Amino acid sequence: MSNKLSSSVPTDREVVLGILNNSEDALNRLYTGHFPMVLQFILNNNGDEDDAKDVYQETIIVLYNKIKSGDFELTSKLKTYIYSVSRRIWLKKLSQQNKKTSNNLSEFEDVIAVEVDVEQHEEKDMQFEKMKTAMLSLGEPCKTIIQDFYMHNLSMQDISEKFGYTNTDNAKTQKYKCLQRLKKLFFQN
Repeated sequence: MSNKLSSSVPTDREVVLGILNNSEDALNRLYTGHFPMVLQFILNNNGDEDDAKDVYQETIIVLYNKIKSGDFELTSKLKTYIYSVSRRIWLKKLSQQNKKTSNNLSEFEDVIAVEVDVEQHEEKDMQFEKMKTAMLSLGEPCKTIIQDFYMHNLSMQDISEKFGYTNTDNAKTQKYKCLQRLKKLFFQN
């Protein structure tokens, strides 16, 4: 059996066998194969292309070491495994950046059985994109009211004062109208 992989897209098994047989070709294909998926995830979650490259590099190292240690079982698609490990690495980095304790995130090296459904995540990313577009189309003061309440955790009293509403009931009514408008824009996309 030759170590050289065919020019077509290699199967997951071929990639794993290629790495076990020290095939540079298999490693190169692994590096390029799933990067767009990881890039998209990082861009949608407060990161940039450099972050994505760092996360992808770490993910490939985790996978490579798992395969080489003989401790790797292909229980899911390689794409699913890579997505899951990348996601954990990025969430951990985000939590460290936010100076929050990350005790609830297990070490990414311990990821063995991965049951993440990639389609579900891609669907979620699409929903985030739709929401982003809807928020951009929303206009003021709705956009700021929704961001202040849901993202910046401002009270209705704070929002009422900020926007000059006579009382919090008026602010609540405005927020409700804004949410209805956002919902409409979301489902139009």
